[in-house]
Amino acid sequence: MVSDFFYPNVYYLPLKPVYNQCIMPTVFTTLPIIRNILIREQITIIHGHSAFSALALESMYHGATMGIKTVFTDHSLFGFADASSIIMNKLLKAALISANHVICVSNTSKENTVLRAAIKPHLVSVIPNAVDATVFTPDPSKRQPRKITIVTISRLVYRKGTDFLATIIPEICSRHPDVQFIIGGDGPKRLLVEEVRENYQLQDRVQMLGMVDHSKVRDVCTMLLQVVSTRVGGVPEVLPPDLIRLVEPSAKALVAELESAIIEQRTNQHMSPYAIHSRVRELYKWQDVAKRTELVYDRIAREREIDLAERLHRYSKCGLVAGKVFILLAVLNYLLLLFIQWWRPSKYIDIAYGFPSPKKTNKGQ
Repeated sequence: MVSDFFYPNVYYLPLKPVYNQCIMPTVFTTLPIIRNILIREQITIIHGHSAFSALALESMYHGATMGIKTVFTDHSLFGFADASSIIMNKLLKAALISANHVICVSNTSKENTVLRAAIKPHLVSVIPNAVDATVFTPDPSKRQPRKITIVTISRLVYRKGTDFLATIIPEICSRHPDVQFIIGGDGPKRLLVEEVRENYQLQDRVQMLGMVDHSKVRDVCTMLLQVVSTRVGGVPEVLPPDLIRLVEPSAKALVAELESAIIEQRTNQHMSPYAIHSRVRELYKWQDVAKRTELVYDRIAREREIDLAERLHRYSKCGLVAGKVFILLAVLNYLLLLFIQWWRPSKYIDIAYGFPSPKKTNKGQ
């Protein structure tokens, strides 16, 4: 879609994050303020991200109630057996029933989301995450001479393999005196890594950075050239086979592959960092991702609106108990919307007119 105006407005909502930078799910209490923003900004498509973001899911939910089309991007993989996954999958299913389209960052993620949310595969597109490769231009001069550095940056939780990391560190350090670790990130498993560092007296070889601001990640990663990871989820889709070392998810396999990479570093047999950067730069362009996302917007803009009757019909297929609960919530949300519209009609909400877009300005010249 092409617009004559763009709206660079940022809203700071009076909602307190309670867990992992996410607000407490409330369903109804966010409706008045979300409605106000959607009307004020004349929104025609809502694009939410992350299954854990209550604000994103509730915004899409309220938008669907108002007849606004929605898109959701799922970044995570979840299981089907544990209690938290079962609850999360039910909530996601309820949220995506009214979505016009879903975007996943890998084919594995698409398969996972289709199964978890019980949505039709043709309503899901695969669009990878974009990377500003110019920011990550390699800088080998940052390497410490006569040292090999292993860098890992992630949330320090079980699902990110932190338990493997705790096992690998003493093993690699005992075999290779010239190897050091830099670990960025925070989480419940940080204590485990710190205990390993203390027990094996590796304080001078294992640097714990804690939580790293997004703007600082580049400074840590520019020295990182070879990639070693486990063959799980969508990881095998991220890089071509010659740019990533993939192993089965076990500490033994990771140690063996890391040692192979260490030998390549010592013997200078690894690929040039500039050659790697040149290839990756062409794989994940923001322009390509933006163009593919715009196609999704154009597609749903031409689709008919999903009305309340159809939403209720879809909710009825969510299970004997859950379906009735979702129907009740949807009806209550619709009635609440009617009350708010009576209490404060749309005509009393100021419209936020944007600045003329660069394209229109140039035409005027």
